[in-house]
Amino acid sequence: MAEKKVETTEISVEERLKALYKLQTIMSEIDKYTILRGELPGEVQDLEDEIVGLQTRMQNYETEIADLKKNIVAYNEVIATSTANRARYQEQLNNVRNNHEFDHLTKEVEFESLEIEAKEKKIRECNIAIERKKEEQEKTAAIIEEKNSILAEKKEELDSIIVETKQEVERLREEAKTVETLIEPRLLQAFKRIRKNARNGLAVVYIERDACGGCFNKIPAQRQLDIRLRKKIIVCEHCGRILVDPELAGVAE
Repeated sequence: MAEKKVETTEISVEERLKALYKLQTIMSEIDKYTILRGELPGEVQDLEDEIVGLQTRMQNYETEIADLKKNIVAYNEVIATSTANRARYQEQLNNVRNNHEFDHLTKEVEFESLEIEAKEKKIRECNIAIERKKEEQEKTAAIIEEKNSILAEKKEELDSIIVETKQEVERLREEAKTVETLIEPRLLQAFKRIRKNARNGLAVVYIERDACGGCFNKIPAQRQLDIRLRKKIIVCEHCGRILVDPELAGVAE
């Protein structure tokens, strides 16, 4: 452990800057592979969630249809009872002895007839509702089939990209680990923090046209000279990125 600390401290600021820029280029390459996947991981997750929601809707339709069918059975039972009652009251009308009894039986017949009509209407409404829900089921089933087809394509595409890039990404990550050993822990931690908060994951940038390569704010001439001297780690006053000169980055000015 002690030897590693001595080795790290013996590395010059210039070598640290080179290591930082090298690490940045490696991480940017890894980012490219992540970008290559694009929105696919999110799209796959969204499709899976959507399909689960559609399947739940299908189950709800099944439950609602079953409830409607139960209601129809109950209404038919009421109709059967009312029909029997009406027949009995109509038969009794043939044997009435006075107007009061006639009026009473007539009202009972009317009541049972209205009850039958009401329940028949309810049954028609239930049957219409069942047909509509079955139509919705068919539409939903078609949507699920379509979504499953799209999901299969997206998954295949994503899996293909992952397989194709896995080996190269693993190689880059191993290379990054090697470079990280050349950077002191505190500086490495700062690099990762800046990279996490920076646009496009750029923590180390070089000077472009007298400006920061990250935020494009102008850099004073004296500060540019200090950066070219590579005697200390200098960050952009505006965006906080670590700055290096174009020559160190291997870029012609």
